[in-house]
This record gives sequence, structure tokens and C-alpha cells, in this order.
Amino acid sequence: MRFTRVLGAAALLLGLAVSPAAADSSPSASPSDDAGAPTEAGTAFRTATEIEQGQRATANGSAGDYLYWSFPADAGQRPTVEATVRLPEKHAAETWRIDVYDGLRRRQACQYGAQSRTAATGTSSVELACVLRTVRAWSEPWADDPLPGTYYIRLTAVNLPTSDLGVPVSAEVRVDSEDMGGAAAVDGSLAEPLVPGVAMKSGADEEGSERGAVLSAIEPDDGWSSGWWSDRWVWTGIGGVLAALAGIGGYALTRGAGRPGRVPPGV
Repeated sequence: MRFTRVLGAAALLLGLAVSPAAADSSPSASPSDDAGAPTEAGTAFRTATEIEQGQRATANGSAGDYLYWSFPADAGQRPTVEATVRLPEKHAAETWRIDVYDGLRRRQACQYGAQSRTAATGTSSVELACVLRTVRAWSEPWADDPLPGTYYIRLTAVNLPTSDLGVPVSAEVRVDSEDMGGAAAVDGSLAEPLVPGVAMKSGADEEGSERGAVLSAIEPDDGWSSGWWSDRWVWTGIGGVLAALAGIGGYALTRGAGRPGRVPPGV
């Protein structure tokens, strides 16, 4: 009876431990209201239009332009960038391409997705996609791993025929992320996310307060992660509980087998 009560208490502890893990493993919430989404794009890294994950941003431009957006991505997320370009009725064959850069303006490779596509003559639209690698909380300086911070989207047409230069087009972009959980956790974190800003300013402003770095206005809804917590801690705790259960069960069995009046198994 005592061993049964121990098992019941252990099952309750396991249930409490698994609950936060299930909550943490769900994809991060994304805003679904596109009413306040941007309707224009930047023309360079410094003028990239900021968008939140889950927003569908739109922009009008001309074939041959470079269109830029930026979005935040935190550790443990695997962002997916999707873009749709709507073309006029009459146009030649055009190849459109989407590239993603991190906060250090390093081009990040796509794990999979149609990063570049050619729209045949008369095609009304072309759809592009890029699934990035999982964002790491920390990495070696020489590595090219994606790190927490701002990411830039660049959409443009490559090898554009001269006849199509300046042709009006419209574009839509959307970024969503999948939370990869503790499987992507690493030991360590960045002191600050890689976001655009200015160097630390010396002196004081007109009101006498010290000036610091002016960082990007965008960040995840729940703030940047500290990098030390992940659901890996939960599963470590579950493993410890299971090990304790195994020890208690083994002790109960051996103690019961060794009592006077009982014949040990196998005798």
C-alpha cells in the first residue's frame, strides 16, 4: 500500500512537470490583425520597414527595385519567410528572389523553400519562401549561425529584361516562426541581441540624462529570452523523478523479498 501511494505521488509530480513543457513547446503566439500592418517597404538595410511576426505586410514598387523589411527572431525559433509578388498582365519572363540577412547583415542560407522562382510570360504572380535555420542563443564568433536579433528581408528581381524595368508590381511578405523547444537549446547566451542601432553616445542630452544606444523598436512580444531557460530543464527533472522511483521500487522489492517467512524467488 505504501509503495502504491509513492507511485501516485510520483505520477502527480510527473503531471505537474510535463504541463509547463507542453506549454513551452507550442508555437509562439503571433498577431493575427493585419489592420496596422505596414503598406510600404524600405529601399536599403537602413530604411527597412519593421514588421512583426504574423503580420502580412504589403508594398507597391517597380520591377528592378530592392524592397527591404526587417523582423525580430529570438533564440529557439525557426523563422519562415513567405513572399508573393503580383505582376502586371503583360511582362517578359522574370526571376524573383528573396534573401534573408541577420543583424550583422550576413546572408543566411535557407534550409528549404522556393527562394528563387521564374515567372513565365503572362504569369500573374510568383510565390517565394525561405525556411531559415533555428536561431541559436549563442555561437562562436567565426560561425555563421543565426543569432537572436533583427533579420532583414530583401526582395528583388534578378536578370530583369530591359523591357520590364520600372514595371509596377505589388508584393506581400509574412514571417512566422516555429518554436523548436529545448532540442535547440545551447549553453550560453548573447549579452545583447543583434539589433540595429547607433554606437554609445558620450555626454548628455539637453535634459542632462546620459544617452545610450538607440536600438530597433521591434522585439518579440514577451521580450528577448535570457537564454538559460528551456524545457530541457523540465525533462531533466522528469528523469530525476523516474530515477528516484526506480530506486524506491527496487528498495521495496528487495526489502520485501528479504523478510522472514518468505521464500526468495528462484529458491
